[in-house]
Amino acid sequence: MSDYRVEKDSLGEVRVPASAYWGAQTQRAIENFPISGIRFPRVFIRALGLIKYAAAKVNRDLGLLDDERAQVIMRAAEEVAAGKWDDHFPLDIFQTGSGTSTNMNANEVIANRANELLGQPLGTRSPVHPNDHVNMGQSSNDVIPTAIHVAAYLEVDQVLLPALEHLRDVLRARAEDWDHLVKTGRTHLMDAMPIRLGQEFSGWARQIELGIERVRAALPRLAELAIGGTAVGTGINTHPEFGRRMAAELSRLTGLPLREAVNHFEAQSAQDAAVELSGALKTVAASLMKMANDLRWMNSGPIAGLSEVRLKALQPGSSIMPGKVNPVISEAVRMVAAQVFGNDVTITWGGALGDFQLNVMLPVIAHNLLQSITILGNAARVFADKALTDFTVNEARIRELVGRNPILGTALNPIIGYDKAAEVVKKALKEGRTVKEVVVEMGLLSPEEADQVLDPRHLTEPGLRKK
Repeated sequence: MSDYRVEKDSLGEVRVPASAYWGAQTQRAIENFPISGIRFPRVFIRALGLIKYAAAKVNRDLGLLDDERAQVIMRAAEEVAAGKWDDHFPLDIFQTGSGTSTNMNANEVIANRANELLGQPLGTRSPVHPNDHVNMGQSSNDVIPTAIHVAAYLEVDQVLLPALEHLRDVLRARAEDWDHLVKTGRTHLMDAMPIRLGQEFSGWARQIELGIERVRAALPRLAELAIGGTAVGTGINTHPEFGRRMAAELSRLTGLPLREAVNHFEAQSAQDAAVELSGALKTVAASLMKMANDLRWMNSGPIAGLSEVRLKALQPGSSIMPGKVNPVISEAVRMVAAQVFGNDVTITWGGALGDFQLNVMLPVIAHNLLQSITILGNAARVFADKALTDFTVNEARIRELVGRNPILGTALNPIIGYDKAAEVVKKALKEGRTVKEVVVEMGLLSPEEADQVLDPRHLTEPGLRKK
């Protein structure tokens, strides 16, 4: 038996691997775009399968597709959505900007599988045709934008938001655990007024809480689906109710509040919802970058650094320095954040480069948006579970540093004035002594007054000083 079969499309004959469920148009794309080796992710193929399932069902219900064809298309599309045929989606993301090659990849795989279920060999295109039946009432121009929205919403709902909520909860718990411990605050990487370790963590928790709100705020626009607009948004060659019914069916299949686009011309000519969501993802990434950096500084040492906390040892840190352990989770989180920043630039440019009635940067927008959602979610969960849940705190070191911190003299301003306080601080720094010792020696405060005014715990919550 030959290892390939010959298929025809509008450009002529094409050799397709005999066992492939794709067809001629997919094969041309394989040969035309050997660029990166990066394929569409699982969630995007799942979204395509759900769209093709919904289309067959809606077209059957509208009386446009007979029940026998609809049933086998729906079964084949379910298998695609479940991942059974992922090996038969080989296309590079760097391809035609509309994603037509990948839409046809789905159409051909589903048609071939449907025909196989009806007892026909691969490549027959009958009784189920990839264009006439699987793609009925659709265009790549509304299918791919719809798949981007559905896939991104699914990934946000199932991966990112649960991970961010978990990270927020871990940070809140750690804030409570360490609210009793006063440490040296830092501004400009220099010693500043005291802060409780719990207060520091509460700030991180609030960052993630706000990040969740930002991501959620973008979802109503992501819920609008382009399907039903076909070629340019006018809905040529589809039923007037197709878009509304498709959104309703996809909402039923996913459990998400999906709906037909308010304006199909906007939904196909632009990718503003993807750009908006990417902006929220970038903000979350910036939050994670800040936390990972702070934690690395706090963990630095163990001898020559801050050595305020000690992260759990997860793996050897050096191939040459025995016993060295590095903050590997924080480093991974920083790299994820950097990748999301870069992805956002690509998505922004992709959104800006829509031309007239169609954005033709769809595959690269899809790849970068879905990657950002996935890696942010995974990084947030790893950060919570492997860095933040079980680190230890060097309480003795923290108390020592805060006690020696000359910036405590800031609390003297209302009592002895800024100039005198500065004199006390400079003398303490020069002589390597505490502010408390110097202010008492200079006769500016009694020992009892100094104890009260310079109590680090009271300085973290000024209201306590008035009680």
